[in-house]
Amino acid sequence: MKSALVTGGSRGIGRAVCLELTKMGYAVIINYLSNEEKAKEVKAMIEQQGGTAFLLPFDVADSEAVDKALLGWETDYPDYPIEILVNNAGSRKDNLMIFMDNEDWHSIIAMHLHGFFYVTRRVLKNMLIRRYGRIVNVVSLSGLKGLPGQTNYSAAKAGIIGATKALAQEVARKNVTVNAVAPGFIHTDMTSDLDETQLKSLIPMNRFGTAEEVASIVAFLASKQASYITGEVISVNGGLYT
Repeated sequence: MKSALVTGGSRGIGRAVCLELTKMGYAVIINYLSNEEKAKEVKAMIEQQGGTAFLLPFDVADSEAVDKALLGWETDYPDYPIEILVNNAGSRKDNLMIFMDNEDWHSIIAMHLHGFFYVTRRVLKNMLIRRYGRIVNVVSLSGLKGLPGQTNYSAAKAGIIGATKALAQEVARKNVTVNAVAPGFIHTDMTSDLDETQLKSLIPMNRFGTAEEVASIVAFLASKQASYITGEVISVNGGLYT
């Protein structure tokens, strides 16, 4: 049975992606760092739908932890090769750059940009051997437009966008596609501290999006129907930035 690995799969967009990939018939590997309770909830939801799910905790920003976890997966579950990778794990530590300390810069860069590199490098090898794979990176409006107070987050997401375009050209001949989805303001835990009333007035659709609306695009890019799409960044932002 083919499997799909979703980093940061315990909540928000990650959870919605896990549920969408289940509908496509994939066994879903739910990665998380510390929120085991929420990860177990997602696993239970998948199993209630008749799907198969596994929990695989590791820190995407720790190269040794990534290698250990994914090598262990390949050894313990050889009949569940990872065909889809969704790099979704992330968080924010917003501040004006003049007030941003080193830790807030380095930790955000490490989680997003380094995490993309460590996880993708490990999973990519077997995709190339099998000559098939789908890699979808969840980036952000911040990585395209830049947002004040998010120089760290914007830099990390913009870096992943550049890496997406480069890697897509490296692996296209092996039938591996690499794309990105850039959400705008979406109802998740990460945006719960934002002033929706003020911000939605900037959005042509006059509302925040849902995690499910993002997940549907991720699922399409992870499908065989998207076999001729690679190196693309698809925005899901209600027309806020085009």
